[in-house]
Amino acid sequence: DLFENLPEFKTRLDFFLREKPKLAALVSSWIQPGYEKRRLFSLLRGHRMKSVLHRMLDSNEFLSEFGIRSLSKYYEKHPYAMKINGDTLSIKYTPGESDTRMFGGNSNWRGPIWFPINYLIVESLKKFDYYYGGDFSIEYPTGSGNFMTMDMIAKELSLRCMKIFMRDDQGNRPVYGTQRKFQEDPHFKDYILFYEYFHGDNGRGLGASHQTGWTALVAEMIHKYSKPNKANRNESSPLFRS
Repeated sequence: DLFENLPEFKTRLDFFLREKPKLAALVSSWIQPGYEKRRLFSLLRGHRMKSVLHRMLDSNEFLSEFGIRSLSKYYEKHPYAMKINGDTLSIKYTPGESDTRMFGGNSNWRGPIWFPINYLIVESLKKFDYYYGGDFSIEYPTGSGNFMTMDMIAKELSLRCMKIFMRDDQGNRPVYGTQRKFQEDPHFKDYILFYEYFHGDNGRGLGASHQTGWTALVAEMIHKYSKPNKANRNESSPLFRS
């Protein structure tokens, strides 16, 4: 048993549960075994996680055709504003390049798709699934009436991210948008650029064009899910189109 091998940690954990019951009640139940007696250390209990995923997997909010947006699309028509020292400051969904010079002006975390966020979400969903098992399902996408395990959702989100670099039905890669040279020229079209971030609505590559430091995480997604088999094949997914 894990706790038996970590006696000092167990002592500290028991102290926290005993002395801070109100705080302990807000996070996952560390002493409650999950699937195959596994334990979960998380800020989210199951019902709270479902509330978070309800919004995250909503195509009208965070779920894009190409991954998870960094800000809800809801704020495109409903910007959030507040007054500080007489100045009105606001934030709205901006899916492409930044429309402000704040924070350097060359990056935008207010709408586009970023691979660090998506990779962490995918890995977290897989870990939650490891604890809860196959009986714990989430509606995906929100409002569709279709329910999947979190492991299945992790795969589907990975496929959406991979779709950025794949040719669509017209033979175009979303990453290159309307750049015909990169879409059609045989000397360029099959050499993929790893952009810094991607348009939240159409997947077009934005920012630095050689950001392999984190965008190359897509390679691990491809490695895991590119070969169809009985465990992960989804005929409706764009990955398996001829």
